[in-house]
Amino acid sequence: MKINLIEIKGNYIAEIISDTVVIKNSQNALDLMANCGYQGARKIIINEKNIIPDFFDLKTGIAGEILQKFINYDVQLAIVGDFSKYSSKSLRGLIYESNKKGRINFVKSTSEAKDKLLRE
Repeated sequence: MKINLIEIKGNYIAEIISDTVVIKNSQNALDLMANCGYQGARKIIINEKNIIPDFFDLKTGIAGEILQKFINYDVQLAIVGDFSKYSSKSLRGLIYESNKKGRINFVKSTSEAKDKLLRE
């Protein structure tokens, strides 16, 4: 895993670059937030492929555990991916509500992620 630190107008965003799953559970999320925070970033961009697939099955509860950590520690998150492939109404609802509030964002591209994270 590589953390690409991006500075835009005095804001630091950590872009996670990896070919493997980085977040498998809430402890991994905490470790990632700590690593990024140590480098000065309170905003993180991660790809959908870097999160355990069970995250996107809300019945597992993993998404709730992980996202709650980001909320509790006041770290903004943008997850980049194609979410149209998921048919779950509850997941679509989570994505809609999250994007509306802006602390957790589900986006289609890294450039969209940067735009969203810079608005807050």
